[in-house]
Amino acid sequence: MTSTTQTVCPNCGGQVSEADRFCEACGAELNPTAAAPASPALDTDTEPTVEISTDPAAEPVGPCRSCGGAIGAEGYCETCGTKASKPRDHFDEHPAPWVAGVCDRGIRHSRNEDALAIAADAEPGSRALLVVCDGVSSSLDSDVASLAAARAAREVLVAGHAQGIGTESSHSNAIVARLKAAADAANDAVLDNTSPDSPNPASCTFVAAVLEDGLLVAGAVGDSRAYWFPDEDEAVALTVDDSWAAELIATGIPRAEAESGPHAHAITRWLGKDAPDHTPRTTTLRPAGPGWILVCSDGLWNYCSEAAPLADLVRQTAAAHGGEPLATASALVDWANAQGGQDNITVALARL
Repeated sequence: MTSTTQTVCPNCGGQVSEADRFCEACGAELNPTAAAPASPALDTDTEPTVEISTDPAAEPVGPCRSCGGAIGAEGYCETCGTKASKPRDHFDEHPAPWVAGVCDRGIRHSRNEDALAIAADAEPGSRALLVVCDGVSSSLDSDVASLAAARAAREVLVAGHAQGIGTESSHSNAIVARLKAAADAANDAVLDNTSPDSPNPASCTFVAAVLEDGLLVAGAVGDSRAYWFPDEDEAVALTVDDSWAAELIATGIPRAEAESGPHAHAITRWLGKDAPDHTPRTTTLRPAGPGWILVCSDGLWNYCSEAAPLADLVRQTAAAHGGEPLATASALVDWANAQGGQDNITVALARL
């Protein structure tokens, strides 16, 4: 659709245009018969637990997540009547016992615009690649674009294993260069999933963490984040948000005030056709002991933004689930939903 005639959402009465497929105010689907174009999944060395189509109109799967009943042909549970979730609404990836991630629609939104793509070698603490993209809700087809972007970035990261010229600095530079190439590929994937005449082109955030040969490199565009939570030392935020709130914090505004203001989640950089710059800012460190790498969307950190308390939450949740990354990631998603689930939620973890 190319018309931008203003109308109202039938669910909440908010202002929308005919070009919108979802209401920005309440997340309701405005044109349920229109399906975004599907993109083929990218092949990598590791496969997700369940293969998720990039098509948001993919058929729902059973059993019912509410009661375990059978899903009927109309997409509703035959026992409790709950509308069945689609594979895109909630999925996980678990490429190795020490690395896992969970991506969830949350409670408020009608679709999952977050995306997750991870890979890892079998040996604990050896090599892990964690990518999270968060689709911008106000843009068209952001759910399709974010998943395509995350997978494209993972493909680039999996394919390369540069060593530099043998020094730590050259090795670090080689990883940084590969991470930036992954962001380029992610941006290209967003463009490939954007209609040339779209009145509101698809866009998403990008964050990736690469653990390789004892080095940890993280880079981000937007407000999805990466952290390092050592067991015996202070928590470290590896990324700085590209957001209005981050700019306010830099001027001295208290974090709690900046992140609760009316423009708290307005981002200043992103991936997509109208992006001002998609080169990630990177951080490199060498973990000195055991700990957790966390990569997440704002659906998690919305409820626990400071690094130290978020680290405590991850440690306590991990302790309650035997230190198992998949169970811990799932429990953190459940915790965010229990806080309100106002946004899509993605949690990716690697245990060193």
